[in-house]
Amino acid sequence: MSEQPRVETIPGQRPAAAASRRTVLRAAGLLTITGGAVAVTACAAESDTAAAPSTSAGESSSAAAPSTTNSSEAGSPSSEASSSPTKSAKAPSGPSVSASKVPVGGGVILNNADYVITQPTKGDYKAFTKICTHQGCPVAEVANGVIHCNCHGSEYSIKDGSVVNPPASKPLAEHKVKVFDRKVFVTD
Repeated sequence: MSEQPRVETIPGQRPAAAASRRTVLRAAGLLTITGGAVAVTACAAESDTAAAPSTSAGESSSAAAPSTTNSSEAGSPSSEASSSPTKSAKAPSGPSVSASKVPVGGGVILNNADYVITQPTKGDYKAFTKICTHQGCPVAEVANGVIHCNCHGSEYSIKDGSVVNPPASKPLAEHKVKVFDRKVFVTD
């Protein structure tokens, strides 16, 4: 006869249980939601709901619950994650500017990165490269619905980066943005 492994217990503590598939998937979900910035300090058996994994950022265990919000809504200033007093999501990486600094119908040229961020209509943010496609000069200003390059007078639409005044013949490259905690981030 083979001997069964013996599990020793410490008085007052429950015996260790093998991690169920659900526990493993729950932990993987937490890591995904928080971008890997989680330090799991406790594990619980599936039936033990009193003990939940804790994280270094102080999120509640409700962060592991599936979300029905799509990614574009999750980044909007009116989303639940942005308005809650305790932030459960991690800020995106990349250059950013305060949303309040980007005027409706205008934009801001980032000094520390090669981007211009515009807001063609209220709450609709766009990012474009700030390098003119004509001769490679950085654009100089955003005004009257256009992004202007002083080198040769090229102008681009703040809506889509398309050329509205030559000599440039190619549009400015558009980049993805995400609004998080009242900041506009360029995410690619």
